[in-house]
Amino acid sequence: MTPLVLFALALCIFHGSEFALTFYYNREHISRRSWLLSWPYCIAMGASLVEYGLERTLMPSLKTGTLTTRLGLLMIVAGEALRKTGMVTATHNFTHAIASQRTERHRLVTHGVYGYMRHPGYAGWALWAIGTQVLLANPVCTPAFLVVVWRFFRSRVEYEDALLLSFFGQQFHEYKASVPSGILGIP
Repeated sequence: MTPLVLFALALCIFHGSEFALTFYYNREHISRRSWLLSWPYCIAMGASLVEYGLERTLMPSLKTGTLTTRLGLLMIVAGEALRKTGMVTATHNFTHAIASQRTERHRLVTHGVYGYMRHPGYAGWALWAIGTQVLLANPVCTPAFLVVVWRFFRSRVEYEDALLLSFFGQQFHEYKASVPSGILGIP
């Protein structure tokens, strides 16, 4: 299969499984937003397709590497598996919107993959998203995705960790002290 076909499959599998797992574990939160298709995301993915098309037309030698295709596919599969494992482990505690108030259903999930990293959903999505660009052998979008994704998750992890500290107090403080976020450079 060509990188473009693999890219399309990766998008379909990612978004379809996000919606399906949300439907299964958080039916009360299901909406069109459960597909995770925001304008910035669609613009970024569109830009990656433009880059791929231009480079394939103007510099086809950039797009012939099977190593980048295999590495990108490995990153996509690993990221997808990590994110979905986090979703399944956290069950109803994993939502697409950060809760600003604790409810009686909230539990601090520290078992399974959460015993190794606090944010497997974020780490998995970051690996998946960057993997899509490696798969397409995009020399412009790959580092751009890396920077944008890292900055986004740096602020999101800080915000979410502050809320989790307010929800769970000492329990979260101890958990955070002993388990990394899962994203390099983000404590």
